[in-house]
Amino acid sequence: MRMPWIVGVSGASGTPYAAAVLRGLFDAGAPVDLVVSRAARLTLLDETGISFRDGHWRSDLATWLAAEPGDVRYWPAGDLAAGPSSGSYPSLGMVVVPASTASCAGIALGLSKDLLQRAAEVCLKERRRLVVVPRETPVTRSHLEHLLALHDAGAVVLPASPGFYAAGASASAQQLVDFIAGKVLDAIGVPHTLFARWMGR
Repeated sequence: MRMPWIVGVSGASGTPYAAAVLRGLFDAGAPVDLVVSRAARLTLLDETGISFRDGHWRSDLATWLAAEPGDVRYWPAGDLAAGPSSGSYPSLGMVVVPASTASCAGIALGLSKDLLQRAAEVCLKERRRLVVVPRETPVTRSHLEHLLALHDAGAVVLPASPGFYAAGASASAQQLVDFIAGKVLDAIGVPHTLFARWMGR
């Protein structure tokens, strides 16, 4: 039975984080179910110049990743009858990367306003791994409360806060992105070589 990781891409700035996580999952041979929110399409266009279209999603994804995707199934964000909307649909869990304040709030409150939020809520109710990667800074009290609610519900809250020890002060933007992607993959138990691990002095 196919057991994918669901990757939800919300409208927060930080589409390079999503691309690095997807590449890491494909490099590890993991199957992926992909959900890209409507707001994420606008952010992706702003940050990369790439359009993400339902009818051409595979070629658009390959352009975005600069690589051929592996085992991937795409579900439109408006499809609330999609597989990941049900607890009976098999999956290992979900990563929301980047996770906008709106998506964090919607997941924490159980709004299910689109497939991304519903699939994340399903992971919580089924006690599957859910990792959310908020990028917003600074944060308001309401956002902190939603993140705390997600933590208390069993999610891993993994802010996009890269460490510099792996590459030093001269770290490239891609190395910092890969650090976060590697931490996400660590959180879901997927092996990778995206950063050098601290081994002590």
